[in-house]
This record gives sequence, C-alpha cells and structure tokens, in this order.
Amino acid sequence: MMRNIKIVAFDADDTLWPNEDLFREAEELFCRLMQPYTDKDKAKEALFSTEINNLPLYGYGIKAFMLSMIETALKLSGGKMDSAVTEQIISTGRAMLNQPVKLLPGALPVFKTLSAKYKLVVATKGDLLDQERKLNKSGLTKYLHHIEIMSEKNIRGYKTLMRRLGVMPQEFLMVGNSLKSDIMPVVKLGARAVWIPYSLTWQHENLATDKLSNGFIKMDKIADLLKIL
Repeated sequence: MMRNIKIVAFDADDTLWPNEDLFREAEELFCRLMQPYTDKDKAKEALFSTEINNLPLYGYGIKAFMLSMIETALKLSGGKMDSAVTEQIISTGRAMLNQPVKLLPGALPVFKTLSAKYKLVVATKGDLLDQERKLNKSGLTKYLHHIEIMSEKNIRGYKTLMRRLGVMPQEFLMVGNSLKSDIMPVVKLGARAVWIPYSLTWQHENLATDKLSNGFIKMDKIADLLKIL
C-alpha cells in the first residue's frame, strides 16, 4: 500500500518530541494557584473551557495557553488575583518556551533513513515562533523538504498542503499521534496515515471510538515506520 508514496509528513509535538507533558505540569501548577478560589476539577474545567473559546482568536501553543490561564484565573478569583499569581503564570510559560528539545526514541534514525527515499515534511500546528524554535533545535531541518505550520489541521488544510507540494492523496503519508488532527482528515482525503499514540493526549484532540475507521495503520513507536517504508 506504500509503493506510490512520495511525501512522508510528520506531526511534530508528541510525535517527534514530547510536548503534552509540559502542559499537564503547568495545568497542575495552575490548579494549585487556584486553590483559594475553587477545587482542582473546577479549575481544570474552567481552564479548558477558556482555551476552547479562545482558539479562534489565539490558536494553539504555549502563548495562547498562558493567556487562557491568566483569563481563567481572573474569572475564578472574581478579579481578586494578585500580581504574584500573574507573574508565576508568565514565568511558567517562559519556562515552557525555553525547554530543550529532546527527540523521542527512534526519530532521528527514521529521518536519516527515509530522507534518502522520500521527501520529508513536518506538518504541525501551534505558535509559529515556538514551532520554528523547536524544529531548529531538533536537528531535523536538514532532512526536510518542507515545513508547514498550520492554523488548523483539517481536510481543507491538508488539501492546501498537498496542492502546495504537488502530490495526489495516494502519494501522501501522514504520521502523527492525534487521530483527530493527524489521521482522520488525511484518511478522508484518500491519503495514507500512520497513528503512533503518545502517552498523554489533550482532551480537545480526543476522538470518539465510533468515528474511527480502518483506513490507517497503528504503530507503537516511530521506528516501526522502517518496517513498511
């Protein structure tokens, strides 16, 4: 099924390097900061609701998350949050943005091997500056034919990407950890997809099991790609 593939595209966060872990740690800190005003579950629920409401304006990424934390903290505290809490939230966001990039096991050998046979692409979403920073620090850019920072990973976005790359769906393979963003839109277009779940998934990326199909391959680790490509 892979004989026609010309482009192998990879998601970045939680496919090539860990990412969701940082958000979960920051979320735990946020809940502790909100203890004077509400309990942990309500703090998490309020933060997630704010994030989703802000997506059309802020998009994805750490900076958007910081703004949503500050907004939620103001709401939960009734505007009584002191400046020290705001400073701690901003400090947490800065620390997230300055984290080193550590590739997941097998990512570098896969890129070295596949770049000799295919055009490799990173197709990711998030904050432009942060994603560029992580890619530059990853050491993978020299193997890449193209980098696409997408505002949303949906059918429309992937159609645009394939048109830009000059390939038909049957010549395109997407590799990622999110069924919602990386796999199902690509499958619906008639392209190929490999799903490599990560240990943590943001609830916005969860997909109900009744929406799954058999149009993709599930793998345990990125190194398994070399068995089919």
